Amino acid sequence: MSDHHDHHDHHDHHDHHDHHDHHDDHHNHDDHDDHDDHDDHDDDDSPPRRTTRRRSAGPRLVAEGRSGRFTVESDDGNKQRDEIRFSSYNVATHGPAPVPDWLITDLSAHDTPLGALKSGKEADVTLLDRSLPGGPGCPLAVKTYRDSNHRMFHRDSGYQEGRRTRRSREGRAMANRTAFGRDLLSAKWAGAEFAVLSALWRAEARVPYPVQILGSELMMEFVGTPDGTAAPRLAAWQGDSDEFTGLWHDLVDTLETLALQGLTHGDLSPYNVLVHDGGCVVIDLPQAVDIVANPQGESFLQRDCQVIGDFFSRRGVLAADGELLALHLGSLAHGEPGTRVDQHALI
Repeated sequence: MSDHHDHHDHHDHHDHHDHHDHHDDHHNHDDHDDHDDHDDHDDDDSPPRRTTRRRSAGPRLVAEGRSGRFTVESDDGNKQRDEIRFSSYNVATHGPAPVPDWLITDLSAHDTPLGALKSGKEADVTLLDRSLPGGPGCPLAVKTYRDSNHRMFHRDSGYQEGRRTRRSREGRAMANRTAFGRDLLSAKWAGAEFAVLSALWRAEARVPYPVQILGSELMMEFVGTPDGTAAPRLAAWQGDSDEFTGLWHDLVDTLETLALQGLTHGDLSPYNVLVHDGGCVVIDLPQAVDIVANPQGESFLQRDCQVIGDFFSRRGVLAADGELLALHLGSLAHGEPGTRVDQHALI
């Protein structure tokens, strides 16, 4: 699984809601609507220092038509004040070890926003360059969840069945939608995605590496090339039936890993799967559903499998049978999964 440990996310990305992560992308399509994305992570009381500096040339994000690709081009003459901040890595909760070689963890690094990747219904995704002064950088996807007052779509109920909140005060605040509770909910959606990505990364599934989390802001690997060219969504990818068959089997491997954690994606579609390095990278996992503990778990699993199975079947993949896939993944989830995701972490 070394190839998914290259630069991943850009993330984030159905019938019943939006996808986030183009990395979260929400577009209407024939399978469903789009999407967006938990551990207890407290907001840091002292945000990292910020400073601004003028630069005459710098990168900017450019979309390439409707392909789902983005590239970073240099800004040739526009003198503008771009916000530069010191890396927040030292004050955030880190992703799982071992840290990928490409990630810059040096505290002298600067984080430079490059532009918006997606403004979704539940979160906004931007591209950021983390680099050492005068040195190389690495592109990262930054997903910031809105509180429930500023979301256009609410999905805090069905997905959360079977999840538990450890602190009764927090549970009451979230249930009553107090200001404190709304902040907790947005942070917990981010934390849920962080927890699932961390578990899947450790299991060597093809998902973006979760770099860090700080409050409601999740920073992830940018799925694409080091120069800022994003991997295309599966929905926009072109290939023959043999190539799609290879992608199908690669995706099933990741779905099996998810099922062995007792989970299904909860909002799976070709809009939250990216094609990168010859395989499929799954993104937008905040709503991952516990197949066993959630009373609707089997329904979510069947829907995930039907949507993605139909997509591949229409592209000539004979093995793509959503019903059989759901039976297979359900049996894995009800078996003896090794290390399951801590349900306390999932709200």
